[in-house]
Amino acid sequence: MEPINILLVDDHPAFRAGLVALLSPLDGIKVVDQVANGEQALALINQLQPDVVLMDLTMPGMGGVVATERILRDNPHIRVLILSMSDDDESVFAALRAGARGYVVKGARRVELSRAIRAVAAGDAVFGPAIANRLIGYFSGLARREQSLPQLTPREREILGLMTSHLTNPQIAERLALTHKTVRNHVSNIFAKLHVGDRVSAVSRARESGF
Repeated sequence: MEPINILLVDDHPAFRAGLVALLSPLDGIKVVDQVANGEQALALINQLQPDVVLMDLTMPGMGGVVATERILRDNPHIRVLILSMSDDDESVFAALRAGARGYVVKGARRVELSRAIRAVAAGDAVFGPAIANRLIGYFSGLARREQSLPQLTPREREILGLMTSHLTNPQIAERLALTHKTVRNHVSNIFAKLHVGDRVSAVSRARESGF
């Protein structure tokens, strides 16, 4: 059986060396190269054609999210597994939007990392326990929000969520790639459906409903 070829992408040489030592004894897994950032990964990816890229997120130069997008744009058959210290919602969802097939927090034990690599290589999506719990919490909260404000459309709920984060209409328009007029219309519809007259009252109602 052909081994699963791995490319390591992380800016800390000591961590890469430790990861090689961790993975080397595993049957069927082979580290074919290691680089320090996204640019170096892109320079080698066509030549190496690894099965799995173990990708850090925060690195000098091109970070892991952009590198993941660029790699998968031209090589959709390659699997990217994020291995990062970051476990906040923004980092997790940015990586998933970029196309990563898994997310494991640094410090994972050999058995967990081996399982994640093999699962991702087989085409599965896999998340470490901490990330899985965050995803469950996020989607459970999302379901509660949808049930609590059923009169709002998905786009209106999305905009209301950004309003609770204190984003202005122009900032929301930029974030969602909408025109200012479209955002104003959505905000007006939100006010009408929630029976409130201003932004502060809408945000208060949203928070009471679990946003």
